[in-house]
Amino acid sequence: MKLDPSMREAVLAAVPSLRAFAISLSGNVDRADDLVQETLLRALVNIDSFEPGTNLSAWLFTILRNLFRSEYRKRRREVEDGDGTYAESLKSQPEQEARVEFREFRAALAKLPADQREALILVGASGFSYEEAAGICGCAVGTIKSRVNRARTRLAELMSIESLDDFGPDRATRAVLSGTDRS
Repeated sequence: MKLDPSMREAVLAAVPSLRAFAISLSGNVDRADDLVQETLLRALVNIDSFEPGTNLSAWLFTILRNLFRSEYRKRRREVEDGDGTYAESLKSQPEQEARVEFREFRAALAKLPADQREALILVGASGFSYEEAAGICGCAVGTIKSRVNRARTRLAELMSIESLDDFGPDRATRAVLSGTDRS
């Protein structure tokens, strides 16, 4: 199968965002890479079902999300290091303040309900509009706005953040925490 060069470039451009989303869903880099690979394979096999003129990135994110959900349902009964003790022992200790802040951010993000975390990552970190995120998640725009707002509020509470000045200078992190509308 030969892809149109512009389609190929658009798919390749989406890979970093897909990977970041997969990491946020799975919490495991290796599993996230597998999810992205499987997403790309499924997208290529089903490229004829993509409607030209629509949002390719949203289509890819939807495939990834559905794939994750399917795998989650299959693995729901499996127990792999349930309390994270083993995984935590494999991580190296942070050497810089930014790494500590990022670890705290990831821990706080992991405490959010899955639907809020997903909405926040799609809108705040991946740059989707509320409408696009609603399409990916299969819910109303108002639901996404509510989830993002609740997620930002809860994340700020968990991290004891009263203003953006209380947190590091990372642009992506600031985008997630900011209340800027993307509609």
